[in-house]
Formats: sequence, C-alpha cells, structure tokens
Amino acid sequence: MLAISAVLVLALTGFAWRSVDNLIANIDRIGGLGLGGGRDGAVDILLVGVDSRTDAHGNPLTNAERAMLHAGDEVGTNTDTIVLIRVPNDGRSATAISIPRDSYVDIAGQGKAKINSAYGSTKETERSKLLAKGSSEADAERESTKAGRQALIKSVAGLTGVTVDHYAEVSLLGFVLLTDAVGGVEVCLNNAVDEWMSGADFPAGQQRLDGQQALSFVRQRHGLQRGDIDRIVRQQVFMAQLVGQLLNAKILANPGKLSEISEAVGRTVVLDEDWDVLAFLQQLKDLSGGQVEFDTIPVADLNAMTSAGESVVKVDPKTVKDYVAGLVGEKKEPAPEESKVDPSTVTVSVFNAGGTSGLAATVSGALTSKGFIEGMVGNYTGGSVSSSRVLAADPDDPKAAAVAKALGGLTVIADSSLSADTVSVVLAGDYSGPGSAAGGLFDFEQNSSATATPVPPAPPIDAGQNGPKCVN
Repeated sequence: MLAISAVLVLALTGFAWRSVDNLIANIDRIGGLGLGGGRDGAVDILLVGVDSRTDAHGNPLTNAERAMLHAGDEVGTNTDTIVLIRVPNDGRSATAISIPRDSYVDIAGQGKAKINSAYGSTKETERSKLLAKGSSEADAERESTKAGRQALIKSVAGLTGVTVDHYAEVSLLGFVLLTDAVGGVEVCLNNAVDEWMSGADFPAGQQRLDGQQALSFVRQRHGLQRGDIDRIVRQQVFMAQLVGQLLNAKILANPGKLSEISEAVGRTVVLDEDWDVLAFLQQLKDLSGGQVEFDTIPVADLNAMTSAGESVVKVDPKTVKDYVAGLVGEKKEPAPEESKVDPSTVTVSVFNAGGTSGLAATVSGALTSKGFIEGMVGNYTGGSVSSSRVLAADPDDPKAAAVAKALGGLTVIADSSLSADTVSVVLAGDYSGPGSAAGGLFDFEQNSSATATPVPPAPPIDAGQNGPKCVN
C-alpha cells in the first residue's frame, strides 16, 4: 500500500511523470500468475506482506537486518498480511479488505488449511519436487515461488469470489525502509503495551513511529484482546494514516525523499509484469484520503478448532463473497438455499474413486453424524475420476448443495442417470473434507458452534480522518 501510495502521490502532486517512471522501473516484475480475466466492475489487487529472509531479488538479508526485523532463522515464507484492494472502474474510491491469516479455507493441493500457509507450503512442496528432478537451486527457487504465489491468489479468489487482476508483494524490510523514507507515521494506542515477541513497547496515546517501531506495532498479536483481529485493526489504522499523510502532505515532491523511496521500493517490492501502473494511476486522479477505506472480511468464529486440535479462524465463503461483492455494488444471484434443507430428508450414497481404503465409509459416517441418511457405500465403478464431486440429476438441487456444503464445498455435477431424489458423492484422491485424514472424522463446525465467537465487519476506517484513530 505504501509503495502504491508513493507512486500515486507523485502523480497527484504534479511531480514529473519521468520520476514516476523511474520509480516504477526499479520494481521487480513477475509473470505467469494467472491474473485477470474477470469483469466485475473493479480492479482487484492482492497486496501481500511477506515474512521473507530475502529481498525482492532473492538476496539474503544481513544479520543486522534480520535482527532488526525479529525475523529469526526460519527458511519458510509466511504471508501474515493479506489484503484485497478493490478499486471501482471509475477510480474515485478504494477499499482495502483484510483477510485474517488463520482463515481456514480450501487451498489447491492441500485441502483445508490456514490461508497464510498457501504460499509457503506450496512453495516448499514444489521446490522439493523440482530439486528431486534435478533442477538447479536458482530454477527451483524461482518456479516454486511462482507456484506459491499462484496458490495464494487462487485461495483468495476462492474465498472472496473475486478474480485477482494484479499482484503486489512487499517484504518486512520494505515496510521498515518505506516507513522511514516518509519520516515515520503517527499512531495512537488506548493503552501502553510491552510485548517481547514482536518487540512492541509503547506508551499510551499518540506518537510517531519509525520503521522498526512501526513493524513491531503492526506485528503484535499476543497480549491483545482479539489477537489477530486487533492486529489487523492496527495494520488498517497505520495504512490509513500513512495514505492520509501522503495524499495531503505532498512529501514526495522532495527529490531526496523520492530517491530514498525509490531505493527501498526497488529492493523490496514485487509487482506482476502485466500491470500498467502509470495508466492505473491516471485512473485514480480524483482519489482523496476520504475515499480510501479499510475493512475486514466477516468472521464466523474467531476461536474455532479443527478436529485435530488446530486453532483456526472459521469463515463462511458465501458470507464473505456477498460482503466483498457489496463493496462495489455488485448483485449476486442467490445460491441454492441449502441451509433450509432438513438432512433427515436426504439419503446420500458415497463411493470411493481414490486410493484411500475405507474412505467412503468414514465420509458416510461423517454425513450421518450431521443428520443425513446413509445410502449405498462402496467403490466407484464409473471410471477414472480426477476430482471429488457430488452427483445429482439437477445440479441446482438444494439437497445436493447441502451435501456439497457439508463436505467442505464440493462441486455439484449433473448426472442424468440418477433419479430426482438421489444424491451421490464420488471421492477422488484430492478429497480433504470431513472423514479424510486432512479433515478428520468430523470438521470443526461440529465442536465449535456452542462457543463460536463471530466477528462481524467493523465500521470501515478511512484515510481522510484528522489524526490517527486510537486502537488497542
């Protein structure tokens, strides 16, 4: 957001477009991410904060830089900040939608998992495969990083229903360098904090933070009443204040600051290669701080637990999709009302088309525990199947939709050989829902509903307010 704002301000302040061009030229570009293709009334940008031990060009950070970032010696890549920025096509507003890092979602090739694992886990899995095939370290790193980014983009799209048009990635080091380049950012705390894991040690009240302090401010989650949700609020008020300062103070008209920001951006920011940033900025010529808002997706349960005992944030994809669509005035077609289906009226046959012995029986048991009636259970004899699915005579049948939802959101496919009152499930090797090794015998919905902690979307934070908003 800082990098994009920096370039935006150069345009808004009338600074030479040549300077903007030079700044953009320093940014590392990547391709092959499978972006764009959707026409939904907005330009959708996935902004990712990467907890990486290397810079944008793959060069390792120095020991001093790692110590400054509290980064440790981990090798994996974490994406603890995931923000979907929606800019309607008229360019007069922008909404940045935060996605909690522990949101429990479908991830291609992994089944259900925390969304912040999509990038790192996919990258490491792909990297190991490439090295085993004889790829060089450099090639394996490049290709596996692309696979990780693709997996995260697909996971965000699956959760929000939005086609990601552009991709922006900034590292922890970039956050520090860019914050320092603009002279620090004003924040305000309701209470004093002292938390060693993040390095957050601040008094109550309003204060200006430099880059290293700001990183601790936005990374703290331990010791906060709502954990990661409070951390997201901190990130939002920080970005809102930063954008407001940039849009109003015109600090980037200073050539010295421009040089400092350009160096930081070139080392720590990555954008997709198909993004014409100059054209995009011209589209935003009427944007002001008051039209930049920060939201968080609705959360069904902040303290959910999987059957394996993993603490996660439960989200309902349908609710999230409707919420995100409403931010640019989209109208969604109503989905089949599976929630109104009485499971005791639905008989479900389950067939195993994969290689896991006994899978059909355990999945059938998971369904009966939810109230569905057990039908036939056995091996699938209809040929090779590459992906799990629910079969029904009518793909819009609410009963089939209810079964699909109960199994983690499987696709419903029409099968003309079935009678109108028949629902079947075919399980392939990709199945990871209830009854599988990944999903457990029962999913977390069964054991968390009584103590669910829903977190409805809070009022948006805008970048046009006077002074920083005080937060936990």
